[in-house]
Amino acid sequence: MSTTDEAATPLSTRATTKRKRERGRYDSLEIYAILDEALICHVAISDEHGPLVLPTIHARIGDNLYLHGAASNHLLRAVANGAEACVAATIVDDLVLARSAFHHSMNYRSVVLFGTGCSVVERDEKLAAVTAIVDHVLPGRSNDARPPTASELQSTIVVRIPIAEASAKMRTGPPIDDAEDLDLPIWAGVIPVRTVL
Repeated sequence: MSTTDEAATPLSTRATTKRKRERGRYDSLEIYAILDEALICHVAISDEHGPLVLPTIHARIGDNLYLHGAASNHLLRAVANGAEACVAATIVDDLVLARSAFHHSMNYRSVVLFGTGCSVVERDEKLAAVTAIVDHVLPGRSNDARPPTASELQSTIVVRIPIAEASAKMRTGPPIDDAEDLDLPIWAGVIPVRTVL
């Protein structure tokens, strides 16, 4: 990843956008912004039983993504023990309705990152991570909520994954209709999608 648009290049083949390459982004600030805004992410691994995916709340602190769950969570324990993980986060901005079913789409911002995680065991880092996760759900909420007790922290697994091998992908704009469909008496356009509390 890079921190400037001019030099933004993918770090690896698997983090490189393959289809619609013009939508790919490799700038760390863009990647961080999407991770910070997306309410949930999906974490995937493959183990001896096959592929597993977990939707979960996350938070970013600096160059690291933090995940949490019950200490008995199989997928997070695997990531904490070094299993290779793939994390995806997506924000849908608009429904894009075309005149043909084929060209319907969405305007979106997404991030896919790859990495090997580790368990956070140091108390201050673990507390900072769970606090950031609470504030990710609603900024400032940790100031109002009771902090976790020692036993609650003990029963929670926190995993740190470096945000080093990642890419963003975005679509913006109107539908892309075929020329022969433009005269069809069908409405086409963009319907904004907003998450409102």
